[in-house]
Amino acid sequence: MLCVSDSMAGGRPGRSIISATVGKMSEANMTVTHSIMPAIERRHFLGVPFDRIAFDDVVRLISDTRDDPAYRYIVTPNVDHIVRLAQHPELLPYYENAWLTLCDSKPVSMLAKAVPLTLPRVTGADLTACLFGLVIRDGDHITMIAPSQNVIDQMRTRFPRLNIRAHVPPYGVLNNPAELQRCVDFAVQEKADFIFVAIGSPQSEKIAYEISKDPEATGICLCIGAALEFMTGMKKRAPRWMSRTGLEWLHRLGSDPGRLWRRYLFSVLPLLGLAVREIPRGWWARLRG
Repeated sequence: MLCVSDSMAGGRPGRSIISATVGKMSEANMTVTHSIMPAIERRHFLGVPFDRIAFDDVVRLISDTRDDPAYRYIVTPNVDHIVRLAQHPELLPYYENAWLTLCDSKPVSMLAKAVPLTLPRVTGADLTACLFGLVIRDGDHITMIAPSQNVIDQMRTRFPRLNIRAHVPPYGVLNNPAELQRCVDFAVQEKADFIFVAIGSPQSEKIAYEISKDPEATGICLCIGAALEFMTGMKKRAPRWMSRTGLEWLHRLGSDPGRLWRRYLFSVLPLLGLAVREIPRGWWARLRG
């Protein structure tokens, strides 16, 4: 309805979202309060929270609330995130305290049906492209925590009417507290309408979470992986048929085998182990009523 995306392909129409408000944030926790008709349902699957909201409704929700200056952030967990969270549960607050946590994985969405649970797939790449096409306005203040200066230059060339401010942190920022804090301070000081953190996981989610602790923070923040590189053509996305059938991981592996083979190899078995434990519990709970 709002834009065409791989996330929506073959998907079920979402519920109509009217409005949302963001609750108060404290240093230890960010409480999210939705005044929505109907409410967004948050469910846990494989140990990770997911909001059951369709792509169209996510875009509408962001569009309807974009002028609210209160800071809030969106995460898009996939298989890699799920496996990492199972091994490092101390990272879970980054997701639990997100305004929206959206399923960015066709395999995870397919596994959830065995519970049975419907998890709409909303990818960070599709959502980012749609926001730049339909929601973000000329003159908006955009802050980017970007992977390279080249990405920033390409985005400024493509969107000359946007006020884009950006910071490129050094490699290994997750284990560099001073540099990570520089990212947080930069995002807070810029007073952006939208913040895009595009430097991988879990550093992007940690930055978004740490920003939420600052009462001066503003805007809607999205942790979006390689979405900016897809938008600028620096990386190529999988064909739509591969995305629809859950084979996008195979395209990514073929595009960057040296970096991704180990991640995928060591993610499959832990993911299946989590699913084997959870799916029977889901059916047992369903049978018990």
